[in-house]
Amino acid sequence: MSWFIQAAYFTAAVLFIFGLKQMSSPVTARRGIIWAGAGMVLATLVTFVHPQVHANYLLMILAIGIGGGLAWWSGKRVAMTDMPQMIALYNGMGGGAAAAIAAVELVKGEEMEFVVLALAVLGALIGTVAFSGSAIAFGKLQGLIRKAFRYSGQQKVNLVLFSVTVLLGLIMVISGQANPVILTIFFILALVIGVLMTLPIGGADMPVVISLYNALTGLAVGFEGFVLQNPAMMIAGIVVGSAGTLLTQLMAKAMNRPISNVLFSNFGESGGEGQGEVQGALKPIEASDAGVMMAFADKVIIVPGYGMAVAQAQHKIWELTQLLQDRGVTVKFAIHPVAGRMPGHMNVLLAEAGVPYDIIYDLDEINSEFPTADVALVIGANDVVNPDARNNPDSPIYGMPILNVDQAKNVIVIKRGKGAGFSGIENPLFYADNTRMLYGDGQEMASALISAIKEL
Repeated sequence: MSWFIQAAYFTAAVLFIFGLKQMSSPVTARRGIIWAGAGMVLATLVTFVHPQVHANYLLMILAIGIGGGLAWWSGKRVAMTDMPQMIALYNGMGGGAAAAIAAVELVKGEEMEFVVLALAVLGALIGTVAFSGSAIAFGKLQGLIRKAFRYSGQQKVNLVLFSVTVLLGLIMVISGQANPVILTIFFILALVIGVLMTLPIGGADMPVVISLYNALTGLAVGFEGFVLQNPAMMIAGIVVGSAGTLLTQLMAKAMNRPISNVLFSNFGESGGEGQGEVQGALKPIEASDAGVMMAFADKVIIVPGYGMAVAQAQHKIWELTQLLQDRGVTVKFAIHPVAGRMPGHMNVLLAEAGVPYDIIYDLDEINSEFPTADVALVIGANDVVNPDARNNPDSPIYGMPILNVDQAKNVIVIKRGKGAGFSGIENPLFYADNTRMLYGDGQEMASALISAIKEL
């Protein structure tokens, strides 16, 4: 039986890796999710015949039924606009599960090898921080927490708490056992660290934070897999941890900011301080005029942002695109790596609407084409098209790679109102001579543009 279990876990791990590889392309992503899900089902079923599982089958089935049922129900009900916070929540559950496994193993009081005990404690710390931190990220994205909480000396307080928590972990490892009192304080402090570390971070940085906590969750799962001598957990955790780390680095690079700056800076809270007064005036445009401008263009580049997600306008934008294509207009979509509230957010929305992958381009591919675009249509994007990132050294986002929307011949910005973006920074693009503001809900304005083009 032992060889069968090990073979099944190895097969599950291969399915995880293969599934992740398939997810690297939008064309095969759906297939990858199915393969990875099959691996998880296999690993779960094999657990029932594991020699260390002697009883509690009813509780196991009940837990799987409740958890699976809630996941199925919430997955079916969640709107695409709420997908980032759902991912943050599920990611936190993964970290919490790893921490719970560590807690069970430590509470048993059984003698462990030094390395195994050290990994159990380290996994508990990382998993707990990822759990509480992801919960706060969920609250921020869901709008339950509407501001970043900061106070004087917060980084010093966090450092002291983290040092004490690590010290308690070392005491347990060196003593060779987990004292219940020390273990309880250890978990409480780890939960507090996750909360205090995430509360000060601005909403504009949430995509990077979610990715970072995803990496931490994978790392915690990998450590606990080693503690349980479960190869499926070890491989799955390592794969998720390495992929999450790479994604976090890529996103930080896309913002031209180190991870430490995301975690410990006050980015986004100072608003426009230091960036100088924005020159020019906002120039509104009617949907009918904007529709004519786009209908008679040779090339239109559409730049979606979180505002498109909130308005659920992706289907109308695709309908608009098809109308323009029927008139011989070349239409392309430009996606910034950190557009939206999670990695790949805009790609998921456009795929849901049926936009072909071959007209969706990332920043490096599309930036050189903006000077040749007759119209750049920006719907709900703000910071990722802010030219201050390129032109103003005093701007908080200076140096961040952006989509060069301002270089298009004409720019139309669909925006609800005149407020600043999610980071609180004013955007001079909106005041530029070649920019016109189309105020209103994204879906309603897309419908108005469609009507205007149809009347031509």
